[in-house]
Amino acid sequence: MTRLRGTLIAAAAVPLFLITACAQTAGNSAAGNQAAGASDSAASAGASPSGADDLVLRVESFGGFVPAEQNIGRIPAVSVYADGRLITQGPTTMIYPGKALPNIQEQMLTPEVVQDLVRKGAAAGVRNGADFGSPNIADAPYTRVVVGDQSVNVMALGEAQANDPRLTAAQRDARTKLSSYVTELQSLSSAEGVAKPVQYQPETLAALARKYVAPQEANLAGPEKAWPGPALPGDTLNQNLGIGCVAVTGAEKDTVWKAAESATQITPWTSGGAKWGVTFRPLLPEETGCLALKGAR
Repeated sequence: MTRLRGTLIAAAAVPLFLITACAQTAGNSAAGNQAAGASDSAASAGASPSGADDLVLRVESFGGFVPAEQNIGRIPAVSVYADGRLITQGPTTMIYPGKALPNIQEQMLTPEVVQDLVRKGAAAGVRNGADFGSPNIADAPYTRVVVGDQSVNVMALGEAQANDPRLTAAQRDARTKLSSYVTELQSLSSAEGVAKPVQYQPETLAALARKYVAPQEANLAGPEKAWPGPALPGDTLNQNLGIGCVAVTGAEKDTVWKAAESATQITPWTSGGAKWGVTFRPLLPEETGCLALKGAR
């Protein structure tokens, strides 16, 4: 998929059956046996040695006090795949309007690092049905953490007060462990020994389109650009919000990408005699088409 992947995938491949095997090292004490059971479960996703695009680890946010349309196609903060690819959101410049194309970066992790992160995820409490409580905070976002076939959705993971009366001591302890694990995953891109990131080059680029609304300072929008891809708005993703989606691959993707490089987040695109606002969303390795972006969280 990318130059990085092509050069390093053979050396860094991490079949999931190896992750599962390495997760079974807990001690013989009662606590050790409990940790081993959680680790086995967290590492069992797609236990057969399947494709490099299998998702192993993820951290993402959804919900919260943000416009509803921002939850559609939101880019996960951290994704780790079976071949060791680490895909993260890179830094962005604090200017308005921002660039049209998001800064998504790709790096490679060694099999040993991925295996260690899987074990740590189990120890941090990432297992289906784990209880993290609901703090007394309104409109807070949820953090989803995925480890293999285990996942948790935690409300206000970083916002809840340590002494929140709606949380039990056990729930507070569980949140502390999970929060530390999330921090480690979010720091992977700058961790010692991890190669410098390169720009993620997707096989498929999705364009989320809605009727164009000019900003209050119209001069910031810049000139209109003719849309070079399939007619907008494409397939409906959210009828209430009026958001459609088209996905492009191959030479068509390259053409759209080139046009987007000179656009901003508020550039007006013309297609079918109408103006559209477009949000560009490179699809991640396991995502297939626009349906992956429906935002059903």
